[in-house]
Amino acid sequence: MTVELKDKERLDELQRNGYRIIQNPEKFCFGMDAVLLSGFVRAGKGDILLDLGTGTGIIPILLEAKTQCAHLTGLEIQEESADMARRSVALNGLSHKIDIITGDIKEADRIFPSASFDCITCNPPYMIGSHGLANPEEPKAIARHEILCTLEDVVRQAGKLLKPGGHFFMVHRPFRLAEIMTILSQYKLEPKRMRLVYPYVDKEPNMVLLEAVRGGRPRLAVEKPLIVYEKPGVYTPEIYDVYGY
Repeated sequence: MTVELKDKERLDELQRNGYRIIQNPEKFCFGMDAVLLSGFVRAGKGDILLDLGTGTGIIPILLEAKTQCAHLTGLEIQEESADMARRSVALNGLSHKIDIITGDIKEADRIFPSASFDCITCNPPYMIGSHGLANPEEPKAIARHEILCTLEDVVRQAGKLLKPGGHFFMVHRPFRLAEIMTILSQYKLEPKRMRLVYPYVDKEPNMVLLEAVRGGRPRLAVEKPLIVYEKPGVYTPEIYDVYGY
């Protein structure tokens, strides 16, 4: 299928099922965090999944390739990104399987029925507030800073929209780990799995992957570290596996 590319847009290969994605590098392109989150997610056959703040749809498209979910939905507040996501979904012949909805994470419980998803994923903005940003309305700023939604907004909505026993998956930054755990517990999302991501074996972690279960019992499994690079420009074998090369 052919699809219209707008000004400054490009097509990128995803190394999965021949899928491609439309991106505009001047606005925002997905990063390694989204790909690692897709590799961390455990979704069961027939699951209904929601991705909060889906951007250009990278996580639903990758998870359609990697899992046996029955249906996936991406929620995105920025219409330009949502439009790219819809065209990417159509380009890959997935319109019957993936819906892209334009809407605000803070109002997700008004858009979707409560307790209607088996899994919810999110690659949220990591940075607190918009202090010091030249243009807080820039798509890149909105994706990286808590301008339009906070960590608590994301967790609150996940708690409302997950079925009892449903799974929430998120990638974030380790420097906010104490806050993340507190907010998850506050909204009855029990942390069950955690994995720290290190750029190199001798560096501090710069990402954390988390799984929480709605109404789960307290017991957290900390998985072995995920190391991204063996040396500059050379991924570890596990990273190549996640990326699908």
